[in-house]
Amino acid sequence: MQAVVASALVQRILVLILGGVLMIGGLFAYRQLNIEAYPDPVPPLVDIITQNPGQSAEEIERYITVPIEVQMSGLPHVQAIRTISLFGLSDVKVQFTYDISYERASQLVINRLTQLPPLPNAAQPTISPTSPIGEIFRYRVVGPPGYTVTDLKTIQDWVLERRFKAIPGVIDVTGWGGKTKTYDITVDLDRLLAYGLTLKQVLDGLNNANINVGANTVNIGPQTAIVRSVGQIRSMEDINATMLSNRDGAPVLVSDVAKVTVGHQPRLGIAGQDNDDDIVQGIVLMRRGAETMPTLMGVLAEVDKINSSDVLPPGVRIERIYDRSRLVDITTHIVLHNMVVGVALIFFIQWLFLGDLRSALIVSATIPFALLFAVVILVANGESANLLSMGAIDFGIIVDATVIMVENIFRHLAYASHGSTVLSSRPAPQGLTGRSILIFHASSEVTKAIFFAATIIIAGFLPLFTLSGVEGHIFGPMARTYAYALAGGLLATFTISPALSALLLPAKVEHAETRIVRAITRVYAPLRDLVLAYRRTAIGAGVGVLALTGLAGSSIGLEFLPKLEEGNMWVRAVMPASISLETGNDYVNRMRRLIKGFPEAETVISQHGRPDDGTDSTGFFNGEFFVPLKPMEQWRKGVDKEALIAEMNQALQKAFPGVEFTFSQYIQDNVQEAASGVKGENSVKISGPDLDTLSKVADDIKNAIASVDGITDLAVSASLGQPTIRIDIDRARAARYGLAPGDINATVQAAIGGQAAGDVYENGSDRHFPMVVRLAPKYRESLEAIRRIPIGVQGANGGITQVPLAEVATVQIVSGAFYIYREQQQRYVPVKFSVRGRDLGSAVLEAQERVADKVKIPAGYRVEWVGEFGNLKSALQRLAIAVPIAVAMILLLLYVSFGNLRDTLLAGSAIPMALIGGVLALFAAGMPFSISAAIGFVALFGIAAMNGIMVVSCYNRLIDTGQEREQALRETCAQQMRPVLMTCVAACVGLLPAAFSSAIGSQVQRPLAIVVVGGTLLAPLLFLTVLPAAIGLFSRRYVKRAEAEASADAQAT
Repeated sequence: MQAVVASALVQRILVLILGGVLMIGGLFAYRQLNIEAYPDPVPPLVDIITQNPGQSAEEIERYITVPIEVQMSGLPHVQAIRTISLFGLSDVKVQFTYDISYERASQLVINRLTQLPPLPNAAQPTISPTSPIGEIFRYRVVGPPGYTVTDLKTIQDWVLERRFKAIPGVIDVTGWGGKTKTYDITVDLDRLLAYGLTLKQVLDGLNNANINVGANTVNIGPQTAIVRSVGQIRSMEDINATMLSNRDGAPVLVSDVAKVTVGHQPRLGIAGQDNDDDIVQGIVLMRRGAETMPTLMGVLAEVDKINSSDVLPPGVRIERIYDRSRLVDITTHIVLHNMVVGVALIFFIQWLFLGDLRSALIVSATIPFALLFAVVILVANGESANLLSMGAIDFGIIVDATVIMVENIFRHLAYASHGSTVLSSRPAPQGLTGRSILIFHASSEVTKAIFFAATIIIAGFLPLFTLSGVEGHIFGPMARTYAYALAGGLLATFTISPALSALLLPAKVEHAETRIVRAITRVYAPLRDLVLAYRRTAIGAGVGVLALTGLAGSSIGLEFLPKLEEGNMWVRAVMPASISLETGNDYVNRMRRLIKGFPEAETVISQHGRPDDGTDSTGFFNGEFFVPLKPMEQWRKGVDKEALIAEMNQALQKAFPGVEFTFSQYIQDNVQEAASGVKGENSVKISGPDLDTLSKVADDIKNAIASVDGITDLAVSASLGQPTIRIDIDRARAARYGLAPGDINATVQAAIGGQAAGDVYENGSDRHFPMVVRLAPKYRESLEAIRRIPIGVQGANGGITQVPLAEVATVQIVSGAFYIYREQQQRYVPVKFSVRGRDLGSAVLEAQERVADKVKIPAGYRVEWVGEFGNLKSALQRLAIAVPIAVAMILLLLYVSFGNLRDTLLAGSAIPMALIGGVLALFAAGMPFSISAAIGFVALFGIAAMNGIMVVSCYNRLIDTGQEREQALRETCAQQMRPVLMTCVAACVGLLPAAFSSAIGSQVQRPLAIVVVGGTLLAPLLFLTVLPAAIGLFSRRYVKRAEAEASADAQAT
């Protein structure tokens, strides 16, 4: 490294030009850098959606879910297969490990689906386009007075969805709300019977009247004309005029037995906003791996284009509800703000300790160089940046090496200014003269220590590189960015800093110590003398403080990750499981208006039920509310997020007793559901074969943990109790009438649920809508009416005999299953809960003890705790392996640096000294230990090792120059006081803005920043007292007598 420093000094102008070119390139690279709000932490998950309207949960499970589940078994890299079966919908989630890309995982699933046998009613599995952080734009379609939600839904499905899907980076658009247009053929049963017709004849007549055929070609002279026979239905008039049969020479038309109207498909969900109870909204989904801002800019440009052109009918427009740009802009602003404040504080600290603005400028120049160097590497590797990867970087740590280098150069220049000379055994490289030689020798003294210290810092981040779960994908980008920035800082230390020092620093430095340094020296000198006089007592005091810290640390709670503030709320309301869409929607509308009444809510979007594409597997009992919040400065005084949730929850519980409410955030909710398969932060999964037993055990567990302090949002997902009208066909009685079960079921399906009879293609358009044949409501609105539904029987004379359904089947109301959850080919029932006002670890441990004491788990059943607590356990297990390995590597590097075990252990003893402040800071702040805090401790490893190397190396260097042990020890304390204080304070102030920030996105940074700030505030005191005492007591390095005499002679001459 000395050669690098020498070359930088000789070619200092060229070095600065190259550095400037790299920084300019970094600015251009920054414009190309993809910045995400948050990383996607969920492993590849392929969601298979299969809709089969009208089928019960048991039938969906038996005939669709289980066959798909079995088909997916044996796929490589599969971590879990979770399924949900409910009325009309099968949802199979295949979760892969991180070893495979989403594209590869999707292809594996598609390949298996092609081998799947045909499913009932020709149901077709599809791959869901949704992902946990896929939503980038949410909008509402608004029309002029007179436009119905059916009209708006038609525009959404046939115009807007196609336009948005054509944008690069957009994979799909999920429509919510509105009514999907149909042509309803409502059959009057009395008139149908009067004409002697059946529902089947109506269906057959429409299907036969709705076809086009081709008859090859006909030569007309020298030309060939193709032959087309057009018979498709294109309007309501065509439907009414369709002949069903001929009676006494007169045609029987559809209009004779039915009323044709424009209707809509049975609604699966309803969306609302603020005071509007029924709206049409769309959610634009970004393709996995696509870049947020370019994709979003394309979407916003398309919205402007659509609204300003004649693409939509007059008066119809798109209104923005939410887009990701606000979150990205806020997070980018926070990162830049913290960086600017951090740089300013570091500049101020350098000036405060060195008293020279030029030295402070040299140190501060390392920060933009290191940051832009990291940006260039990120762009070159095709990596993205996010709030955590950029916002959690401590620029103080990045510049610590430069601080040590510049401080040593400054000290040598000060000695030279006062007539002192520093001996060096190294010859000056060719091309260096005067002050440059002095700068080279000053740099060479600390080059080895700086290099090993930087290497040790990177080794300290080894646990970040080894984290492989959710936390690994959250903090992995930060680890890589840190490594790139440290490499850039190290490069600047060995090149830019010496070159700038040679150009900017004066030949004579008038004042080696500033007022603040002299004041600290006056306080520190007697403390140093006292510590060195009572070394054993000082070490004993250090051990005692360490023991007290361990005691304080044992009372610190555990949590996986702090809640990352997104600036919104996601409220879920679980109503009685058997509630109807109409009744439930009335409750949802009232809930939405109540939430909108809170002044902190910017708007409130309600989603009741599920979207038509089935991408959210839930039922009419589920209401969800997306609540974007106003900026914090516009909130009521004294109200924070926790207080707002508590106030809102109390108001909702009071207004809607019996409804279970849970509170989360949009991205957080998606990530949690994707990771665990359950709509909740945490859950207890009870697995076993029998739904009745599972439900009973789930209720027992819910009752057992309900009284645990901190457990909130407690709910059991209803599995049983779905009212079901069951029609059991009596095969013997049906056979006497010549009826097959299939004939009866076809009639029942058409009469009650409606049966499609082809599509109507509108003139001049590719839009087409189904014709649905169904009995009029009065013939199917009660159990007795259903029993009277006639089944047509072909008579011997060709006539039709009508047989009531009750004659060939038993019709009764029974109780069935609402939801059937499965995982790893076994049923389970989840008990969902959240933890608020208490750390996650202790709350779950107490809940587990309650369950063990009060709940008896039957044989063949098992209980599993998943969600954030499961992620925490997995992460701690990985850290328990990675952290000792990192410490061992740090000690190994220390051994390589010093060459003996004693000095290695002395320098390594700085690590627990630094951890003391971090633990006490968490204890004082009342923060639980989290993965984020663990990263802060990892950063302290590197800071401590750097200072340990500097102190021990300085002592060894002084001994090697011939000083006696006591003199060398005092001189070490005197020389290292300023660099130790400067490096620690720089690391502290670099994260000081993040430690006290409460802005969006700062929640994950704060524990990390608190640990580093606390550790570096207390560490200098221990580094400058306990460590010198330990060196004086345990170091065995002595000056050789011959070397000491030679040194004395040299100084005398």
